Amino acid sequence: MTEDNWGRLRQRLLKTVGQNNFTTWIEPLEFTCVENGVAIFNVPTNFMGNYVSQNFADLILHELNMSGEPVQRLAFRVAANTAARPTAVDAAGAADDLPLDLDDEALTDLPRARTATGHAAAPKDQGETLQAAPLDPRFTFDSFVVGKPNELAHAAARRVAEGGPVTFNPLVLYGGVGLGKTHLMHAIAWELTARNPELNVLYLSAEQFMYRFVQALRERKMMDFKHLFRSVDVLMVDDVQFIAGKDSTQEEFFHTFNALVDQNKQIIISADRAPGEIKDLEDRVRSRLQCGLVVDLHPTDYELRLGILQSKVAQQMQTYPDLRIADGVLEFLAHRISTNVRVLEGALTRLFAFASLVGREIDMELTQDCLADVLRASERKITVEEIQRKVSEYYNIRMSDIIGPKRLRSYARPRQVAMYLCKQLTSRSLPEIGRRFGGRDHTTVMHGVRRIEELKTIDGQIAEDVEMLRRSLEA
Repeated sequence: MTEDNWGRLRQRLLKTVGQNNFTTWIEPLEFTCVENGVAIFNVPTNFMGNYVSQNFADLILHELNMSGEPVQRLAFRVAANTAARPTAVDAAGAADDLPLDLDDEALTDLPRARTATGHAAAPKDQGETLQAAPLDPRFTFDSFVVGKPNELAHAAARRVAEGGPVTFNPLVLYGGVGLGKTHLMHAIAWELTARNPELNVLYLSAEQFMYRFVQALRERKMMDFKHLFRSVDVLMVDDVQFIAGKDSTQEEFFHTFNALVDQNKQIIISADRAPGEIKDLEDRVRSRLQCGLVVDLHPTDYELRLGILQSKVAQQMQTYPDLRIADGVLEFLAHRISTNVRVLEGALTRLFAFASLVGREIDMELTQDCLADVLRASERKITVEEIQRKVSEYYNIRMSDIIGPKRLRSYARPRQVAMYLCKQLTSRSLPEIGRRFGGRDHTTVMHGVRRIEELKTIDGQIAEDVEMLRRSLEA
């Protein structure tokens, strides 16, 4: 085969694999010759030869045979080191030995690595593969329950998952444990690959990124590492706070980040706190993370927890179709287990399993017996004093004014809000709450609670104030 023939064949490959794949993997190939049915190519690195042999060998062999070239295998050699072991691939895509009169050395047969989405990723030398984090099939947008605390994060994730032009880069999702960060990350990956199966989406944890970086350093394969992470279309890194304090890993992450942004590739990051609050994170990494869209997943509110429970009950009913759940049980759980959605889901799973084993309806008595330890651990520990302090800070008044006798509206309304929150978030009785507010009568507390309940339905500002304070207290 002549260079002209190879040039025409490359143009056909360009139309098949697309510009990005062609530029990265096909264009660097240097055709050498065909000997005994083996087409030999020079490649810049072993990494590239292995990747092409695993992902494009069948296509190249097909095009060669369509051009009239009797080629049965492909062999790749590192151009700078002709003694390096080449990899040969036959027409079935399997690695095989080269003919003895061509090269007597053994071949490297590498397994194909996979991204988290199941697409082929670049294999590494010596049998090493990139072990990307697996995606949970349950974590899709369809199963994600949207509420006020997470609606912005959900909308941003949806926008990125639609693909197309990169509008904000990176997308950073942050929030506490069990608020849905990982669910949204998985949902984005599933949606992206469903819309475009050819997209190379790599999802992994920050710990996996660090492990691969250290392994590449130890085995002197940094070029392979760089090629791998810079060849993806979408890079998703979960729990990025774990690279904080690890200087070399942060430096490589910084360079990877810049290389992908320069190529207009999408980056999606999750963390347990805002980038500016991650201790020991380098300023340059922090600034890169803050240059995109940073979205907070707020602690769940009662309505969102109830919606999640209702969704999970529908799933459990598929496994336990004969079980019945009494009125008020889900509302009780949504009120009592307020800190962590994972704990909430685990409690419901335990409840259904227990009820199935004993053959009883899921009523309030069974719920309290089965989940006694969970309910004790989730008991509200918010104090009246904490509520008074939060309310006084929120309305920018002194705590003594909330407790004191002043009846001006600028003091009376925050006082009623504080009373309402004490009734909702603590187990204190009305007389006890009254005593904590300057020795007021329980009827005064009752009036304040009812007044706030009324205002919440007609005054949007009061409703927002109460919700913000409740989230702050429960966080």
